[in-house]
Amino acid sequence: MAARVLNVNVGVLGHIDSGKTALARALSTTGSTAAFDRAPQSRARGITLDLGFSCLRTALPPQLGPGPGELQFTLVDCPGHASLIRTIIGGAQIIDLMMLVIDVTKGMQTQSAECLVIGQIACQKMVVVLNKIDLLPEGKRQSAIEKMTKKMQKTLENTKFSGCPVVAVAAKPGGPEAPESENPLGVSELIEVLKSQAYLPSRDPSGHFLMAVDHCFSIKGQGTVMTGTILSGSVSLGDSVEIPALKVTKKVKSMQMFHTPVTYAMQGDRVGVCVTQFDPKLLERGLICTPDSLHTIHAAIISLKKIQYFRGALQTKAKFHITVGHETVMGRVMFFSPAPADFNEEIQENVFDFEKDYLYQEEYLSKDSVSSEENKENDQAGEVQLPKQQWALLEFEKPVTCPKLCLVIGSKLDTDIHANTCRLAFHGVLLQGMEDKNYTETFLPKLKVYKEKHKEGQVERVMDDYSVIGRSLFKKETNIQIFVGLKVKLSTGEDGIIDGGFGQSGKFKIRIPDGLKPDTKMLLTAASKKKSKGGKGDMTKDDESSKNDSVQPVTISLIFKRYVFDTQKKMIQS
Repeated sequence: MAARVLNVNVGVLGHIDSGKTALARALSTTGSTAAFDRAPQSRARGITLDLGFSCLRTALPPQLGPGPGELQFTLVDCPGHASLIRTIIGGAQIIDLMMLVIDVTKGMQTQSAECLVIGQIACQKMVVVLNKIDLLPEGKRQSAIEKMTKKMQKTLENTKFSGCPVVAVAAKPGGPEAPESENPLGVSELIEVLKSQAYLPSRDPSGHFLMAVDHCFSIKGQGTVMTGTILSGSVSLGDSVEIPALKVTKKVKSMQMFHTPVTYAMQGDRVGVCVTQFDPKLLERGLICTPDSLHTIHAAIISLKKIQYFRGALQTKAKFHITVGHETVMGRVMFFSPAPADFNEEIQENVFDFEKDYLYQEEYLSKDSVSSEENKENDQAGEVQLPKQQWALLEFEKPVTCPKLCLVIGSKLDTDIHANTCRLAFHGVLLQGMEDKNYTETFLPKLKVYKEKHKEGQVERVMDDYSVIGRSLFKKETNIQIFVGLKVKLSTGEDGIIDGGFGQSGKFKIRIPDGLKPDTKMLLTAASKKKSKGGKGDMTKDDESSKNDSVQPVTISLIFKRYVFDTQKKMIQS
């Protein structure tokens, strides 16, 4: 039996020109087809435009179990070019360990920060690599490395990568033009650190097969090979696989892992799958899966968290670039939270409960979104109340194909790439997709998101002990009939019920089932006497303000809720 090979996917991320590709090349012993800047525009510009893959094999370290075997690091060279962040997000979902490559002469840059954010969302462990140490003058090299190492540790202090290893290297001493004979510095130390950080990633062969394809090409006399990484499930020779974007199903004719034929591959493996009679031009990158296991959706409900480095509020109705699975599309968002009474309730993870009521939010609630005035008040009273979980309804501009519970990232990729600002806004998990094109009619009415409505008016005068006339609650043209039967409360404490309109000017009659309190009656009688005493003559401003000071009007409050997706727009009171 062949010695076992454990595959660990290592993402090589960092700012543009930090030397990621050179580092991957220095580390690797076997290049896979998608590796090392194969795109012509990429070679011309010296920039990685697509996820490049290569691999490094080494003896299995003792912490990963007894017996002979090899540890294979699949190096995923992610592009650092700002407009290609969507490609990185696509790759981050298969990364077990991340190498954040920093140009030692420049330190953290905009994209290094964005890579760090993606790492925090998608990855458990990280190694920081300070590259290009050959550019530091030899006499000052050690102190410059120590200074930058301290700086990086400080940056990572409040992230989940606090205390991660920092290794200094020169992947390509002398830069891209230097002769190949120049040996890299620090790379063997880096390999030892990678081995020490390697862990047994949890891999699960059960469930539907799903593979992210990043390269597709034909081999004469063999067929078409799709290379990629298996995101879930497993695949064997002879299995049928579907290319959902094209609605095509094909049989697996042969498979290879880094030039070695295999008959089976599972989650986390990097594999080439060969099928026949398929034009490789139709699929450069995308997903293949167990037939009928993926859904194409027009909208989705996600649970989400704001990314702390994103400046500005997340507004309902705003448009974001939404990355789902391997696609990035424009989408509009609507945020909602639990009802205020449930803010502190523990929410079951990765499940959405359609039985519950949810509160519509104009924006995602965070410490900085609650207006400063409210904050001041709440600060004295203690912490601002924020819900434990928030959700969003995403409506896509064009349908996307993705698995359930996949990672979702919202970003503003149209922000100026040279602006020193994080463009990643939120991340979350897709809980429920809507496959029906007419989801607004068939699906959304099941989603019980409500808005709180609060209207205020005033009591005009008393009719008798059990009824008053109100005004200023409705506009003149409002159909008061639809409000009949709703409960209101007077500022003096009485409960009332709207009985119907009164005259043509938007006034209305309120029935007070328990009768008016004697004090209220006195107050209202005094107010109307004052009014009639004022007579029909012109009142000066002074008269009016003194009148308002002496007799406080009795206000009427009407509170109800309306479900956003209720086609009948019913008003509901608890």
